[in-house]
Amino acid sequence: MPVNAVPVKAARDPATPVYDHAAAVLRGFYDRRISSPPVLDPTAHFRGHARFEGGAQAMRDEALHIARELGSVPRFHELMPQQASISNQDARDWRMLVVKAYGVTVKANARRCPVLARHAAADPDVLSAAYSFLAPGKKVPEHRGPFRGVLRYYLGLCVPPDAIGRPGTVLTIAGTEHRIANGKALLWDDTYVHAVRNDTLQVRIALLLDVRRRGMPRELEILSRIIIAAAGLAVRIRRVA
Repeated sequence: MPVNAVPVKAARDPATPVYDHAAAVLRGFYDRRISSPPVLDPTAHFRGHARFEGGAQAMRDEALHIARELGSVPRFHELMPQQASISNQDARDWRMLVVKAYGVTVKANARRCPVLARHAAADPDVLSAAYSFLAPGKKVPEHRGPFRGVLRYYLGLCVPPDAIGRPGTVLTIAGTEHRIANGKALLWDDTYVHAVRNDTLQVRIALLLDVRRRGMPRELEILSRIIIAAAGLAVRIRRVA
């Protein structure tokens, strides 16, 4: 889930420039040591891919049940106010039900989503897990994550078709458009600029995971573990879990 997104262009709260500078420094440190394309093969880079893809129907059913009471699911900027510029900029909702955040289980949401909670708990590489609900016509503007120690996994659960029958939600990564159908997944490096839009008249539901990037140099493995642990501690301090 995009818990650390950085808008490309936006006016934000006074703390944001400090955050943006830190994110740029962190990205630069990783960029000098990691070279990877925007989109990666999930079978090679995420060991849990087959299990999550195989469980798509059960998670779809669970997410559709949650969607019956969509008003009980927080908007993304209600979880992270500093992300209002990508979540609350067009009066259309982007709601997120977070089951796991940086290794910390959100117990109340895990009780609501036992299927997702079970899958997330079974895989130590799954650091964050959430159901994402994108309102009809919603556009999330260009943004990027600061941290290459994780990869983003997107699994289509309920993706309404557009007027000509294609998956009606478009995920643009580094200038390339991707349309992910129901039950299909995409794994990508979210430090590349990306945006998403729902071109349909129905809510789009997807599973978003942050998964541990494997195969990094040893010093980056250590640094990533420290950053993830610190982020998990912050989740606990904020009493999200």
